[in-house]
Amino acid sequence: MRKLSSALAVLSLTALGAIVPATTAQAAPGCEDNHDSATSGNMYAYWNQFCEGHIGNTPNEDSDWGNSSGPFQGSDDNRATSLLHNGTSGLAVAFYRLPGYSGGHICLTKDEKYASTLVDDNDPYANDRFSNGDPVDNRISSHRWVDQDDCGKFMH
Repeated sequence: MRKLSSALAVLSLTALGAIVPATTAQAAPGCEDNHDSATSGNMYAYWNQFCEGHIGNTPNEDSDWGNSSGPFQGSDDNRATSLLHNGTSGLAVAFYRLPGYSGGHICLTKDEKYASTLVDDNDPYANDRFSNGDPVDNRISSHRWVDQDDCGKFMH
């Protein structure tokens, strides 16, 4: 009888695992691993989902990811598909649709740690859209550190 009870318990847990969605850490092992090894005080951008394909990282802001100055340059513009926040100040990172911190924004907080994917799911109300409604994936052109009270839209 014990073997039957044990077998039923294992089977129940296996079935439950198939039904219950994965947590952020389970869904994004690359991001969790990268966050654990990230340099304190930096934000990171990646061109693939799950924090793969490092574009760049910086503790500073950059008003134009497409120009030839600042931590992000040239082809970095409009390329990010996942992001990581390992700041130490308590500030959020605001990402902007256009250079010069304009065109809509979306923020990532220290508590959120990372956005494992920015891929647009065609839901106009999804958190993968800037405050102006534009999709975020492959459309970030500037970023800066801001107080969370200055953010009107957050990633989850």
